[in-house]
Amino acid sequence: MKKVLIAGASGMVGNITLDYCLKSSNVVEVISLVRKKSNTTHPKLKEVIVEDFIDYANDKGLFKNIDSAYFCIGVYTGSVPDKLFKQITVDYAVGFAKTLKANSPNARLCLLSGAGADRTEKSRTAFARYKGMAENKISKLGLEFYCFRPGYIYPVTPRKEPNVLYKLFRYLYPLVKLMGSSASIKSTELAKAIYLAGINGADEEILENKDIVKLL
Repeated sequence: MKKVLIAGASGMVGNITLDYCLKSSNVVEVISLVRKKSNTTHPKLKEVIVEDFIDYANDKGLFKNIDSAYFCIGVYTGSVPDKLFKQITVDYAVGFAKTLKANSPNARLCLLSGAGADRTEKSRTAFARYKGMAENKISKLGLEFYCFRPGYIYPVTPRKEPNVLYKLFRYLYPLVKLMGSSASIKSTELAKAIYLAGINGADEEILENKDIVKLL
């Protein structure tokens, strides 16, 4: 029976990942790190309000005896200033991973990254550069670590799209889907793959869209 820790359960993918964990017979407890309380209640769920997603000095006890951890916090490109974008993409993820390593060194960690993540850290695109930077820093910690690089994520549950590009992709999804397993994935499929990797592990650290599909 697994004790699970998750950050980002209020997001599209994180919320579905949380749901898989709560419904799983393999999971006995889920600790969800949040900025504010949600409306989700469940006997397995413990929501904890966290003020600082970089320094967990006052919350390190939450990271003890964890078997599987999921980091699904993210922000859309252009939605916040570059400094904050880097902080959320890199510092939040690395702070979570370092605290996990210090308190549950044998835990599995699944990171929601993104297609195009650049581990050379030389990309002119902030998204690719910062995602690659986060992957590099976490990979060096020595945890059992899996980073997920989905292509276009189709929202199974309708939502207010964050920008015009996402509105267009949602409209064109039937055509995007025809491009094959490297191009897109449903939000429910991605969340299920992330959940499964946290429970069972995976064959490789870097999971591109086509590799994520194979986990299902």
